[in-house]
Amino acid sequence: MKLVWSMVLLVAATTMMNVAKCWEEVPASTSGGVILVGGKVLCQDCTEGWNEWVHGNKPIEGCTVSVTCKDERKRIVYYGSDKTDKAGDFEITINKYVYGKKINPEACFTRLVSSPDPVCNIPTDFAGGKTGVKLGRPTIVYRDTIKHILEPLYYTTPMCDEPNASDNDNDNDDSYGKEKNY
Repeated sequence: MKLVWSMVLLVAATTMMNVAKCWEEVPASTSGGVILVGGKVLCQDCTEGWNEWVHGNKPIEGCTVSVTCKDERKRIVYYGSDKTDKAGDFEITINKYVYGKKINPEACFTRLVSSPDPVCNIPTDFAGGKTGVKLGRPTIVYRDTIKHILEPLYYTTPMCDEPNASDNDNDNDDSYGKEKNY
């Protein structure tokens, strides 16, 4: 009988220890931390005088800015976006580990997606917002948080948009890029 009670108590104690381990809180240091990407989106109007064009940029509320991160095989492992507030500021939070893989900030880039402004809605590459800004050195590193504060990204008006001069508009080319024989 003593042997049976000893076995029951042993099983009960083992079960209680396993349950206690399940409820154990995971320390913050093993959670991996976060990468913060922040910045500002502004409207740059070329129709103004030089001083107003350079210093008179106004923030755009409601712009969508995205961050895309790729792995070593150039596959997208993270995509996130944020909308700007009244001051034109955005901040995107990325977990350092996504599906068990560590995000490499140098393989991430930030770009402009859309602007709700009916006049100032053409993305520019003045600070890389159109093609994408790679995350370089972090601005702030504190414990498990790495923060990248980017230079302002700009939209402009259709009047200020430069046409693409690299397109060949030859009459000798058809719509498939083959030369016509006359």
